[in-house]
Amino acid sequence: MSINARSPYYISTGTVINLTTTKLELFIYTGTQGAAPSGSRPTTPTYTLNSFAVDNVCTFEISELIRDYFSNSFDGDYATEILWVDFRTTETRQTTPDATSNFTLGRAFYGYGFFEDGANPLNTKSVLQSNNTIVKLDDAPATIAVDTALATQVTYELNGEQVYTEAINSSSVSTTQIKYVTSGVNGSDEFEDRVIQAGGIFEGSSCLEAFEGEFTLFDFDTIYVDSSQGVTKLTVQSESECKFTPYKVTFINKYGTLQDIWFFKRTNETLTTKSEKFKRNIISSASYNISNHQDKTLTKNGKEKLTLNTGYYPEAYNDVFKEMQLSEDCWIEIDSKTLPIQVTSSSLAYKTQLNDKIINYTIEVEFAYDTINNVR
Repeated sequence: MSINARSPYYISTGTVINLTTTKLELFIYTGTQGAAPSGSRPTTPTYTLNSFAVDNVCTFEISELIRDYFSNSFDGDYATEILWVDFRTTETRQTTPDATSNFTLGRAFYGYGFFEDGANPLNTKSVLQSNNTIVKLDDAPATIAVDTALATQVTYELNGEQVYTEAINSSSVSTTQIKYVTSGVNGSDEFEDRVIQAGGIFEGSSCLEAFEGEFTLFDFDTIYVDSSQGVTKLTVQSESECKFTPYKVTFINKYGTLQDIWFFKRTNETLTTKSEKFKRNIISSASYNISNHQDKTLTKNGKEKLTLNTGYYPEAYNDVFKEMQLSEDCWIEIDSKTLPIQVTSSSLAYKTQLNDKIINYTIEVEFAYDTINNVR
């Protein structure tokens, strides 16, 4: 059983003759799936729900309960933990003995399905992203999320020659259901970051700058993901940008995993302020100082916004931009810092090569915090 917690998930008894009520015991937890002593499932259910039968059927919707137990965060280190969701039902009937079902075991992702996917949308892909073409900054890693219950191996190739491979192992631990495979070190996008995250000491020099310009991470143009479903091929396009500063935005996609989008072209930054004022008494001894504020600012703070331009992207990325627009959690990397943002663009006009020839998206984002530190 696979649950996408941002879409409704229904549990139904089906038609049971003489059914009057049903009790649903829901267990939401992390760690190792299953009951003690080897598993982490608690002995007491997280929720106990009761429903009266309608036409001999009882139906429960559980995704809203599950969503409360997700805590999405990202600090530049790619890691996502799913939730184990186990349940059992007890049916009460008018004339026959009550029936208790065995535990049904499931995984919950912070994902969703679209309307056309139907009820109870599932994660069935080994590669947990919608696009099979990846656009990235030259010398930046390509980080992909795979389902360890399905994927078995990830291979990077250049011109048909293998340059890197990594085996994927299945597990019953919640922290290892999603595996992020990368050509970098914890997703570092610059040589300096990779040195520091690897435990080294970075000392800049003109010789090192020349080295960085000549050598990159191992080069590759294709990623193959082997799984129980077959082989998925991902084509990689590396783009260089010498005029503008590229920015990487990371968001939680429809599969509940972290995914990157690079914005290569012009970026505009704006500051919007908001203040509260009051009328101050400046009279003193029947006079006042004309340098004093009669309208006094009580509090003032600001929000900074960015207008990002993607540069030229293939049409295959339309689904990715759609998912970024629908994402509840986004981050941007600036000066080696991972900062939270919110996408403020409320509409997205899909572009195609037939209609638009060259596809460039302009997205507006707002930093998800006040400019002046007021965290208390």
